[in-house]
Amino acid sequence: MSFSLPEAEGPLRRERLRTARLYFVCDARPPGDLEALLRAALGGGADIVQLREKELGRDEIERAAATFRRVADTHSALFVLNDDPELARICDADGVHVGQDDMPVAEARAIVGADRIVGLSTHSIAQADAGAVSGADYIAVGPVHATPTKEGRPAIGLDPVRHAAAHVHGLPWFAIGGMEPGTIGAAAAAGATRAVVVRAIAHASDPEAVTRALRAALTGGAVEAGRGAA
Repeated sequence: MSFSLPEAEGPLRRERLRTARLYFVCDARPPGDLEALLRAALGGGADIVQLREKELGRDEIERAAATFRRVADTHSALFVLNDDPELARICDADGVHVGQDDMPVAEARAIVGADRIVGLSTHSIAQADAGAVSGADYIAVGPVHATPTKEGRPAIGLDPVRHAAAHVHGLPWFAIGGMEPGTIGAAAAAGATRAVVVRAIAHASDPEAVTRALRAALTGGAVEAGRGAA
């Protein structure tokens, strides 16, 4: 299965990443309808959607990827696949996200190619510093708060966020871990201008409204204009 997004290759992908503020991570079988949830999140102001699926087989992931790709295209958003660079390339995702225990950034880059984005998880100040020079296109810093989506991974608090704000320059980075309306303001106050959100959107009764509130917390209290369908 293969998809096409020729207008978002290379420089345009990285420009979209540079201006991104809110990054929604979702599995292939969220509560409710997948396409409706993605449309609500992107309509509310998410800039990036990631398909993170740890349980389903490859065929099911590819089917979900088709929905992610189609909805992301409608909203001029980026679509990232978790963990699997080869599958990201096959599904024509805009990039892949790897963790500290996955393959190195350079190896992932060799698989997805120079035009696609490679993101990296970091879980400490030292890892954030290393990630900033790893060749990744962006890093995630967290989990700031304990979260069941990072089972077994202790919360690292806000100090690495403050460190990234002071020392990671020229590379987009996202605070991650327990980001929700009640916590994202503290992350923003610590210097985060971008955040990754999972459950606060996926499990919301009104995911579009929650997405708008989260984005507003990162952009000085005002939802930026220009979001929505292209």
